[in-house]
Amino acid sequence: MNSSEKPVFKLIKQMQANNDLRTVQVTRYVTPLREGGSMPAIAEADDGYLYVLKFRGAGQGYKALIAELIGGEIARALGLKVPELVFARLDEAFGRTEPDEEIQDLLKASVGLNLALHYLSGAVSFDPNVTTVDSSMASRIVWLDSLLANVDRTSRNTNMLIWKKELWLIDHGAALFYQHGGLHWEDKATAAFPYIKDHVLLPFASELGQVDEQMRQVLKPELIKNIVALIPDEWLEDDKHEHRNAYARFLENRVAHSTQFVKEAQHARAGLI
Repeated sequence: MNSSEKPVFKLIKQMQANNDLRTVQVTRYVTPLREGGSMPAIAEADDGYLYVLKFRGAGQGYKALIAELIGGEIARALGLKVPELVFARLDEAFGRTEPDEEIQDLLKASVGLNLALHYLSGAVSFDPNVTTVDSSMASRIVWLDSLLANVDRTSRNTNMLIWKKELWLIDHGAALFYQHGGLHWEDKATAAFPYIKDHVLLPFASELGQVDEQMRQVLKPELIKNIVALIPDEWLEDDKHEHRNAYARFLENRVAHSTQFVKEAQHARAGLI
């Protein structure tokens, strides 16, 4: 490790190695990011760093935060770059001085534990016409998004950034969309994912077959359970144990039947090239 490395990056590496998430206190609302319906914001925390704050009181509520958490940590486990995720606590008094009524309502509805990503200052949006992604990485990202049923990594909104000449994945809040249909959605685990046809990296994902075996070797049931265990109780429905298990069962079964969504992706790619 470079001795000149900033303390925050040393801390990120340490926490990632421990498969744990820090909790920070939000101290300052900096500016809204009026993208999509969730209205995330750049905010400062008590550790002195800036974060992209995702609010529990927005749009899809807790479920979007759960998808963000699971998606981000699975991506990280698969060796893909994701900004550090932290739990971000918001006090009741935080939004009282906010002049914008819409933002004030959002802050009031988000008192408690939220989720945030480390803000990558100076990052630019990924543009497939400018940046080339090699076939192995493209295949891993397409595989990930097929696993997670992520409908939101298209040419309209790539949800990828270039930071320090590397590709970073952001915004997994639209993943696991089956969860919005109710608690008992495990039967969707073996389904293909036809929306993969719109994935911005699909044309470059020529190694899906090889990547499939590699990813399955990483995402063992124990790792999945450890990631799902990170979900705070206050984000879960009344039967917290059953709700948490539904996520683990879905992901475990989906990994076990990954050939289904891989074939769908390969078929969709064949129609593009």
